[in-house]
Amino acid sequence: MKNTLQEFTTLDFYQNKSRIKWLIFICSVVISFGSIYYTNNLVEELKEREKRQIELLARALEYASIYTDNLTFINQEIIQQNNSIPLIIMDEYGNPGEFKNIKFAKKATEEDKLNVLKAELQKMKEEYEPIQMENGSFIFYRNSVLLTSLRYYPYVQLAVIIVFGILAYAVFNQSKIAEQNQVWAGLTKETAHQLGTPIASLMAWIDYLKNSPVWEENKEVIQEMDKDVVKLRMVTERFSSIGSKPVIVSENVFTVVDDAITYLRPRISSKVEMTVNGYARDIEAMINKPLFEWVIENICKNAVDAMKGQGIISIDIVKESEQYVIVDITDNGKGMEKSMYRKVFNPGFSTRKRGWGLGLTLAKRIIEGYHQGKVFVKSSEVGKGTTFRIVLNGVKEQMNEKAKEDFFSF
Repeated sequence: MKNTLQEFTTLDFYQNKSRIKWLIFICSVVISFGSIYYTNNLVEELKEREKRQIELLARALEYASIYTDNLTFINQEIIQQNNSIPLIIMDEYGNPGEFKNIKFAKKATEEDKLNVLKAELQKMKEEYEPIQMENGSFIFYRNSVLLTSLRYYPYVQLAVIIVFGILAYAVFNQSKIAEQNQVWAGLTKETAHQLGTPIASLMAWIDYLKNSPVWEENKEVIQEMDKDVVKLRMVTERFSSIGSKPVIVSENVFTVVDDAITYLRPRISSKVEMTVNGYARDIEAMINKPLFEWVIENICKNAVDAMKGQGIISIDIVKESEQYVIVDITDNGKGMEKSMYRKVFNPGFSTRKRGWGLGLTLAKRIIEGYHQGKVFVKSSEVGKGTTFRIVLNGVKEQMNEKAKEDFFSF
């Protein structure tokens, strides 16, 4: 019960992986906008505070020009306390007078300082309306360095987090893929090793039956058993090839496909008609025969399931140039929406109640990982059927990247 629950949870995670990603993305967006909103509110409060400080300073200067009793207190507690807000006091004639918190170069001349004050004055005019004093003077000011930094801080912070998140995701994703590949290869090799002993034993028993008195009476049954054992041995070879670099050689594609279909026909529903159409039966491509037959079987079994055990599967083999060989597998099953074209190759994706949903994933891995080719859904229409396209490298030339891009841009 525990194992069943664990398997269900794992499959459910894989099947809803896209939703989980979107959920994480939405949560990240909400947190980001929440941070920006909070920081902007804080910035607005600080802006109001600095504005009140400048207004207080203006009132203090006005007071100081009239009353002289408390000049020391005003100077120390109000005027000198402003050590962050840049400001310039202009007289009624528009000439700059006093200024504070304006930085100049160490060796700046009076002319240089005047230019800096003009530039600062222009910035201040763009940010805030000046505060007018009773004597006709104006106080121009702008945000302090702290307030300016705080305004842009959340955006800088988010940019750093996004970059870090992308890098971390890429590193962990690659690490996870590498780990999964190692586990995958280890499991398949161990499976092949474990199957080796019983298969060898079955082959010995079949040889015994061929030489026994029951051979004549059960000839057809023993021959079919022999085919199944040979198939099991081939499956073992396939599993042994996973994780290792398979031998890719020139093979007759029509012959390889036809052999796979010949074995598959008596082992699927008799209501499924399967045909192989090779417009030229001498077409060759660079493939590994046991692995490529596995791809054909997986796609065809997927088609049989889509047709619910009744329909037509047509396989067309075409070589349009020396660069690539095309194998189209078409069924008249239930078809699919265009949004599902890529999802069908995801691990765990399956429309059946039973099964692990790894058949098409294996097919994609074998074709793209080992054969340097391409497998994808060429076309599909709900209620009418689906066509899977396999693109293999030709014998004389490897497909160049430009040709692949042009061909795969369907």
